[in-house]
Amino acid sequence: MPPQTTSAQATVERGPVPFSSRLLDGRALALDVWSIFNAANLPPDCINLGQGYMNFSPPKWVSDAADDALRTVSGNQYAHPRGVVRLRQAISQFFSEQFRRELDPEKEILVTSGANEGQYSVFVAFLEPGDEVILFEPYFDQYLACITFNGGKPVYVPLHPNTIKDRMTAHDWTVDFDELRHAITPRTKMILLNTPHNPVGKVFTRDELEKIAALAKEFNLLVMADEVYDCLVYDNHEHVRIGTLPGMWERTVTVASAGKAFSATGWRVGWLIGPASIIRPSLAACTRIVFSSNSPLQLAVAVGLEQARARSYFETQVSEYEERRSVLCDALDRLGAPYTLPQGSYFVLLDISKLRIPEEYPFPDMLQGRGRDFRACWFMAYEIGVSAIPVSEFYCDEHCGIGERFVRFAFCKDLETLRSAGERIQKLKSYLV
Repeated sequence: MPPQTTSAQATVERGPVPFSSRLLDGRALALDVWSIFNAANLPPDCINLGQGYMNFSPPKWVSDAADDALRTVSGNQYAHPRGVVRLRQAISQFFSEQFRRELDPEKEILVTSGANEGQYSVFVAFLEPGDEVILFEPYFDQYLACITFNGGKPVYVPLHPNTIKDRMTAHDWTVDFDELRHAITPRTKMILLNTPHNPVGKVFTRDELEKIAALAKEFNLLVMADEVYDCLVYDNHEHVRIGTLPGMWERTVTVASAGKAFSATGWRVGWLIGPASIIRPSLAACTRIVFSSNSPLQLAVAVGLEQARARSYFETQVSEYEERRSVLCDALDRLGAPYTLPQGSYFVLLDISKLRIPEEYPFPDMLQGRGRDFRACWFMAYEIGVSAIPVSEFYCDEHCGIGERFVRFAFCKDLETLRSAGERIQKLKSYLV
């Protein structure tokens, strides 16, 4: 018989051949947060600030480049498994200065089918059964299945919020480095570091990264630096790439995303940057997973990187996102509930500890056994018409109490949508104590 499902699992039709237990270990069959808080379950006029996709198009000059690529012969055929040469060269030219080294497009860059597939390829290439991967909580939920599908074991180290303060910034979510050290065992293989962070918006400081780097070197660990929000850092905060710290290049793989950079999450173009000793095994895995990523959109991303500096594209984008952040945060200021001001990425965490939901409020059965933040998100979607994502989804069971205090709003939306959502959010005032 197949493994038994829990209350959090979706109903699975049982067949004569058992499915793999790894689907349970990685919560892949679970009724996840994205299945609950989607358009099919929410009111038709609900404003979706839950999911982190844009409701506006990529820059026209980048989408025009995709159209141009579709009109060529080579742009419609297989790309090299490493990625289109032009894109790898563009990545090298754009990022070499940031990495303080001349990046080799042939050996140190791998184009992948989105950042997630790139991460998956690294796990395939480097994890042995039972190897441990340290995750900072809250974590991007895809990490969990990517690790467990490849025989790894996640080990959770929570970021600790300083909720005593009236107004938190993402810097107020801190790492307990004694806790991090104690999480490392002889089976630890990797630390997964996400900066700027989803969903906290934390940009790890140089001091924090140096401490993480020291542990990685002491215990001979690989570091996967998920830096997909590297183009969205606010208030002149410094985004430090851990791979540039002394002794870290040879043990760090950096993950990037064209979807975040060019407002094109559906294009599924990402890349890995690292030493040949990491990129070559990851290429071997990537080639067997997808063989190669789509050609025309790689060419469009190449144009995006080639022209970004001349157009001041990323500087303009940061300014536009800071305005979006201000619209949402101004609304939360008017609401009077505490929240975390992000230093990077495009998420804001609202503290719902003062939100009081009517005791007899009807919730669907699928929320049974879920945290208070799940009920809060459902209540907000139906009573004020704005959807958010419950943060406890991004924690292990032991630490989910930290996450239950928060819900996540995404501000990667146009200003009109954010202003409308901000007005609706004011309706929560009557439910705050």
